[in-house]
Amino acid sequence: MKTTVNLTALLSACLVAAAMPVWAEEKKPNLVANAPVAAPGGAVTLAMAQELFQIGLARKDALSVLTAARLAASVDAKTVERSKTTEGTALAGQEDGTGAPVDAKAMLAKARELAGEDETLAGLVEDAEAEGTRGRMGGASQTLSALSAGQTDVWQVPFYGESYAEVAVIGDGDANLDVLVTDENGNTICFEVSWSDKMSCSFTPAWNGYFHVAVQNNGAKLNSYYLLTN
Repeated sequence: MKTTVNLTALLSACLVAAAMPVWAEEKKPNLVANAPVAAPGGAVTLAMAQELFQIGLARKDALSVLTAARLAASVDAKTVERSKTTEGTALAGQEDGTGAPVDAKAMLAKARELAGEDETLAGLVEDAEAEGTRGRMGGASQTLSALSAGQTDVWQVPFYGESYAEVAVIGDGDANLDVLVTDENGNTICFEVSWSDKMSCSFTPAWNGYFHVAVQNNGAKLNSYYLLTN
């Protein structure tokens, strides 16, 4: 079944949230133009791992799945609580989803399965399992949310001015998620509309401020996703 993306609802959700009290200075976008390119942080790295895992699964490529697992294991993500509002009417009769996005441990198990009797690949999987979480990078915060089809979560996330910022959304694969990130004045910072439920966005705010992240479930099932920030 083809799903129609309700862009108006997604934009409206962020515009309503933008009316909340914030640290706004001006009406221009809270964004540093031509900011220096920064190395990927924890949130973007986890999003990359999920994308690579999906590619590896589609191709039945054990090495790609293993690389995704090692990327995921390299990030020390801390679970945090955040405030959100949920808007819209849940689709009637929808199915329950998977429950949570796949983690590094599950990725390693899949890599081992795909490696089969290939001793070289199996050895690489064993090495990754033995390596565990050594050398992890920090700086990623994650919040799990179960979003029903037809509804939109709106999160309010603060970032420091002139500091590299990351936002990522990682779904469980059960339904399409569309994401809109706006600043406190309603200016669009990042916008992702596709058939995927995974995205990442990086930028540098010009001043201390709140950003609103609207996540809309345009599928037919509940999707349990992580909202990640650095």
